[in-house]
Amino acid sequence: MTRAPGRPHPPARSLGFWGAVAIGVGGMVGGGIFAVLGLSVELTGGGAPLAFGVAGVVALVTAASYARLSVAFPSQGGTVTFIDRAFGRGLAAGSLNVLLWLAYVVMLSLYAYAFGSYGATLAGAPGSGAWRHGLLSVAIVALTALNAAGSAAVGRAETAIVGVKVALLLVFVGAGALRVEPARLAPDTWAGPGALVAGGMLIFLAYEGFELIANTAHDVRRPSRTLPAAYFAAVGFVLVLYVAVAAVTVGNLALPAIAGARDYALAEAARPFLGQAGFTLIAVAALLSTASAINATLYGAARFSYIIAKEGELPEALEHKVWGRPIEGLLLTAAATLAVGNVFDLSGIATMGSAGFLLIFAAVNGAAVKLAPRTGGSRWLPALGVAACLGALAALLLETGRRAPGHLAVLPAMVGLAVAIEAGYRRWSPHRKART
Repeated sequence: MTRAPGRPHPPARSLGFWGAVAIGVGGMVGGGIFAVLGLSVELTGGGAPLAFGVAGVVALVTAASYARLSVAFPSQGGTVTFIDRAFGRGLAAGSLNVLLWLAYVVMLSLYAYAFGSYGATLAGAPGSGAWRHGLLSVAIVALTALNAAGSAAVGRAETAIVGVKVALLLVFVGAGALRVEPARLAPDTWAGPGALVAGGMLIFLAYEGFELIANTAHDVRRPSRTLPAAYFAAVGFVLVLYVAVAAVTVGNLALPAIAGARDYALAEAARPFLGQAGFTLIAVAALLSTASAINATLYGAARFSYIIAKEGELPEALEHKVWGRPIEGLLLTAAATLAVGNVFDLSGIATMGSAGFLLIFAAVNGAAVKLAPRTGGSRWLPALGVAACLGALAALLLETGRRAPGHLAVLPAMVGLAVAIEAGYRRWSPHRKART
């Protein structure tokens, strides 16, 4: 069939099921499992695998909402598009989008913190604040420079690194499963129900990356079939992987030893069955994985700030591109990450990130409820997702209040900052007024 002159060709859809799954798995199996595994196990005890399963179920329910919305509203904007479609471009929606950018900054800080912790351990200075802060700062600056240069080699390396880190985790699980001591996983070693849920929610950041599939919707072949299958396959695989990793960690390493090696627990858990070589191998894998996660998230967060600036919810300067890339958004994201990574401790960073994403995902589930007539989906499942996210958030905050009351101020501070940025920008920016 001959196309009429001047009529644009439809975009090529080059991404299949396995490509979409790889993007989701790569987004999830990043720095989170290396960064917060020890902290989560410290909170949940021998019940850590169950806690990871609870977090995975919340992610699966939310993935169902993302699948419906991605098929109905395909866009590179992903979460931003869904929130704006459901709630308009008012103060609430704009604040949620800014909050999502802040949550990305927190996630980057967590990855950088883990990079610094594992790097300090390999350098023979475990627990050294100076080494950790120095290495996390170098990682952020170096990977920001790579993103600014737009190195094609780094982009191609991402796929290979995803394969390597998943393969190493599977080796860890396969070898460690033969040495698990069942008594360390017995119910009498579990924390209470509230602590189990809260511990799972601390690691929720490690599930967050499935939302990256939404940004590929324009490139996916047969999206109505491929996208839902990719979401569930990616989250389901990672759920099983994380539960297995938690079981092997707790089954091979005493809880006091995990607490003592909180910042590099996964590497320490490899020592009993793989020796010093296994410890070093997992630590190197953590460095590769967290560096990869920082690089990919910087790339995504810079473009995310560009998208919400185009929506008129962040300053116009973030729309500018240098060498075809949103450099202003990249530099702002990197500067904020440096500040958060060097000021907050690991538990504070994890609480901030998980709480922020639970709130955002509750909003996305709410968007799926509101847009159900347009997506063709039911309302009960996304409504369950809203309840699950808010219930998980409540458990996280209650347990945080019991263990570290000072961290309770983190979520209100993030929400307040997001609202203040959006409200101030609406009040004083002619760019925003012109688009309202």
